Amino acid sequence: MKHSIFYLFILCSLTSCNFSDSKDVSRVAIAKAGNNYLYVDEIKNIVPANTNAKDSLELLTKYIDNWIHEALVIQKAENNLTTEQKNVEKQLQEYRNSLITYAYENELVKQKLDTVVANQEIEKYYSANQADFQLKDNIIKVIYVKVNKKAPNMAKLKQLYKSDSPKDREQLAGYCHQFAINSYLDNNSWLLFDDLLKEIPIQTYNKELFLQNNRYVEVSDSTNSYFLNIKGFKIRNSISPLSFEKENIKNIILNKRKLQLISKMKEEVYNDAANNNKIEIYIHDKAKK
Repeated sequence: MKHSIFYLFILCSLTSCNFSDSKDVSRVAIAKAGNNYLYVDEIKNIVPANTNAKDSLELLTKYIDNWIHEALVIQKAENNLTTEQKNVEKQLQEYRNSLITYAYENELVKQKLDTVVANQEIEKYYSANQADFQLKDNIIKVIYVKVNKKAPNMAKLKQLYKSDSPKDREQLAGYCHQFAINSYLDNNSWLLFDDLLKEIPIQTYNKELFLQNNRYVEVSDSTNSYFLNIKGFKIRNSISPLSFEKENIKNIILNKRKLQLISKMKEEVYNDAANNNKIEIYIHDKAKK
């Protein structure tokens, strides 16, 4: 019954019924919280077109309730804060200035940043900063194949995944294309060992010891078989290999260039203003003393 009455109240408002306590008599009020009024023209776009009466009522009720809560809290703050505390103009100006500066710097970087990083520069940075590239996790180079237990030629697969022969590697790729559920055959790239363990049902309490004592691993679960040829590994807390850190170093170098570009721009802007007598510093006599 309350909902029906409220819906009629809203309907009346939307058809230009007036309220005697409305502060702005030229507008139609739909709610009041303290000294604040919510007007019909402020909520006319709240309800999407073609929304049924029940959903419209729920949306409007929720919106008005949230508006009342917010309005009352704002009024409470207004009444309890000092004039200085309520003066947010300075903060707003600082925020606006930071947004404008950020947008300009981004546009400058987009137009002028050299994004080409030579391998020689990456290698030089790696050599000079190896202490910064300590591994936090174990990494491996690996050949990995996952197949259904009923896959054909399993004996051949067991031979192929262990082989370093280019011909056998080509045959392994063909086999995986036909029968593998999942595979990884790029033994020149480093992977996180933990990522691989998410794919293979290996139970180990000492990952470092497992890597040191296993080269070929074959395990199974109820439906699948897993074949692992560990071609190389690096234990956590050792120095991370360059190939694993290459993209990271590239990003570091680009970020340094970005900061240098912005710093140079700021210095040029200052020097240009100084050379054209656009900078003046006023020191009062009392400050001099």
